[in-house]
Amino acid sequence: MVETRLKKGDTVKVIAGKEKGKTGKILSTIVDTQRVTIEKVNLLKRHKKQDAKGKGGIIEKEGSIHVSNVMYLCSKCNKGVRIGVKVMDDGKKTRVCKKCHETLDA
Repeated sequence: MVETRLKKGDTVKVIAGKEKGKTGKILSTIVDTQRVTIEKVNLLKRHKKQDAKGKGGIIEKEGSIHVSNVMYLCSKCNKGVRIGVKVMDDGKKTRVCKKCHETLDA
């Protein structure tokens, strides 16, 4: 299994597929299938049967996208960038932008 450096809450840009060019925040990550769910991207329609309360109809929800089709959106570069890992002086690992070398974890 390959490790992904993307986390919940990261802002990403879609680089491939029908949603190419859209940006959004990661809502969840699915580690075993290497997929992420991004808010308001890859919306799917699901038909829900009416329950006892009368709630039903066509519901829109986000579908997942493979991590290879998204890139982290660096706030300083304002572009999709690759993520590297740097070991700090105190021994902790932190994520860094490969273009501007800005630390991503505050």
